[in-house]
This record gives sequence, C-alpha cells and structure tokens, in this order.
Amino acid sequence: MNEDPCIKDGQQRSTFSVSAIGVVHRPGMSDTATTDEGTYFDPFVESVVEIYPEWADGLVGIEEFTHLVVVLYMDRVKPLSQHEPIQHRVESLHGMAEVGMFSTRTPRRPNPIGLCYPRLLQREGNVLHVLGLDAWSGTPVLDIKGYYLRDELQPHATVPDWLHRLWLKHDLERGPDHRPSNR
Repeated sequence: MNEDPCIKDGQQRSTFSVSAIGVVHRPGMSDTATTDEGTYFDPFVESVVEIYPEWADGLVGIEEFTHLVVVLYMDRVKPLSQHEPIQHRVESLHGMAEVGMFSTRTPRRPNPIGLCYPRLLQREGNVLHVLGLDAWSGTPVLDIKGYYLRDELQPHATVPDWLHRLWLKHDLERGPDHRPSNR
C-alpha cells in the first residue's frame, strides 16, 4: 500500500503551496494564543487585518465595501487525516443530526482553510479594521476580496433544521449582545 498521501488508488493528487499576504491581530490577544475547546470565541470583537506592505497597493478601493471575504489558513488546527471519522454529531450535542464534516463549519478539515465575511470598519493604509472575523490573533491571511452582493448573496438559500436549532441554542447562550444582527 502506498503511504504517500498525495497518491490514492494509484492516482496522483494535486498539491500546492500558498503564501500568506497578511496576518490577523486581535487587540489584547497574543499572536500565538488559542481558546480552550468549548470556550466561546466572540468573532464580533474588533480585529485588525494587517496586509503585508508588498500587497498594500492591492487594497486600493477596498474601503468602498461594507463587507469583505477573507480567506484564512487555520494554522493552529490539526488537519483531519483520512483515517479519522468524517461524520459526527453536530457539536457532540444530544438531539443534533449526525452529518459529514463538509456540512459543518468545523475547523478540523483535510485542508484547514477558513472563510469569513467581516464588516469593514475602516482602512488605514495596509491595515483593515473589521468586525466578524472568526480568527485568532496571528492567523495567516491568504486572500481578501470585496463582498459582492450579486455574487455572494443567495436569497433563496436554505439550511437544515438542525442548524436553525443550533443557532437558537447559541443565541440563547451568548445573549443578545453577541448576535451579529445587533452589530
């Protein structure tokens, strides 16, 4: 049996490398910090996205957007291996559906890539102040794009019932001050 993870069933799988264009900073949090499992991490605290100087000119015009698409490399999450279960009960909660990882937002994925859609508060040169960035301080930023309503917004999209129940549970636990609609 071939041990090379890039070859499966005799087929070569694509691999590639990417480089960070910037880094997330969160006031009051070390760039090496994490949160304990089960601890609420409030993404609606202001964060800063620092774009490296060589990419700063690429931000021209970004301040005209209210929201961004930010692609992150979740560098402190252990990637899911092909030998681990890929289905689980949502947040290990009794009464929740058992679904595959691609149906959830779990950070444990084959490729620990994160997508966030934060609100842009302001731009100061190569620094973006945002709300709604679900990333620890020090998280590498792989890409940033303006949020295009016409392309990203899907008004007819639906989600499963278990997700509505989970959102309600989270909203009740966190209280009204943590709901994105209040920001």
